[in-house]
Amino acid sequence: MQHTRTLFAGAVLAAAITASLAPAASAQQEVKIGYALAPNSHYGVAAQRWQEVVEAETGGAFTFRHFPSSGLGGEREVIEGIQLGTVEATIVSSGTLSNFVPEAGLFDIPFLFRDLGHARRVLDGPIGQDILAKFDDVGIVALAWGEQGFRHLTNNRGPVDEPADMAGLKVRTMENPVHIAAFETLGAAPTPMAWPEVIGALQQGTIDGQENPLSVITSANLAEVQSYLSLTGHVYSPAVILVSPAFWGGLSPEEQEIFRQGAAEAVVAMRGFVDAAEASGAEALRAAGMAVNDLTAAQRAAFQAALAPAYERYYATYDRALIEQIIATE
Repeated sequence: MQHTRTLFAGAVLAAAITASLAPAASAQQEVKIGYALAPNSHYGVAAQRWQEVVEAETGGAFTFRHFPSSGLGGEREVIEGIQLGTVEATIVSSGTLSNFVPEAGLFDIPFLFRDLGHARRVLDGPIGQDILAKFDDVGIVALAWGEQGFRHLTNNRGPVDEPADMAGLKVRTMENPVHIAAFETLGAAPTPMAWPEVIGALQQGTIDGQENPLSVITSANLAEVQSYLSLTGHVYSPAVILVSPAFWGGLSPEEQEIFRQGAAEAVVAMRGFVDAAEASGAEALRAAGMAVNDLTAAQRAAFQAALAPAYERYYATYDRALIEQIIATE
C-alpha cells in the first residue's frame, strides 16, 4: 500500500513539474472586444477580420471574445472601460469621442466631406493621424480610423425634403455637441441617447426618428420601427479602433505590430461593408417597406445654408484654417 502511495505521489509531482515547464506561449490571452452593433454589421465584420489576422499571425496566442450589440454597455462606458483596462479593445462611432478628445469632433461637422474618398484621404492622412495620436494623452490607444458612412435621417412623421420639415422633429442624436448644435439650428428637437435605448424609444414614440449611415440603418433593421428615410447625407461618420493602454503595454513590439496590421485590415473590411451598404442599402430599405426620398444637390445646399449659424459655433471651437484645409483636400 505504501509503495502504491509513493508511486501515486511521484506521478502527481512529475505532472506538476511538466506543467510548470510547459511553454508560457501555449496559454491563450483573451481579448475582450465590445461594440454597439450586431455581428453582421460593419463593426462585426471588422472585429472578425481583426481577430483572424491576429490569431493567424500569432499562432493562436490570442483569442478574441466578442461582445456585440452593446454587450458591455454603451459606447461611452466601453471607452471608459478601455481607459480603466477592464476592456481590451473596441470599435466605436465618433459619437462620444469628443468627450475624450475634443478635436475628434471636427470630423462631425455637417457637409464637411464631399464623398467617401475625400473623407478617407483626410482620415488616413496627416490630419486624421494627428488626431489619433491625441488619444494617447487621455489613456487610450487609437490604432486606426474606421468608417460608418454618411448619415441619413429616418423618422415616423413624414418625408424630410427641406429644413422646414425638421421643425419640432424629435431626433435621437449621439452624445455629440457638433450634431446637437446642427439639429438645434435646423429647428429640430435633438435628443441625445445611448444606442441600446434607441429601438425601444422609437417603438414607444418617445422620439420621432434618428440619424445614421445606411450601414447602421440596414444592419439594425430600423425599417421595422421607422417609416421614412430621407437620404440627406448631412454628416460623414467615422469609427475608430481602440485598445487599452494596460493591454497594449503588455504586448511585445512584434505583437503590437501584428495588432496594428490586423486593425488596418479590419478597416479595409469595414469600408468594403460600407461601400456595399451605400450601393444597395436604400433599395433594400425600400423593399423592406420604407418610403425613401433622395435629396437633390440643391436641397442639400439648402440644408447647408440653414446651418450657417451652427458653422459660426464650430469656427469658435475648431481651427477655421484646419476646417478649410480639410475642405480643400483633393
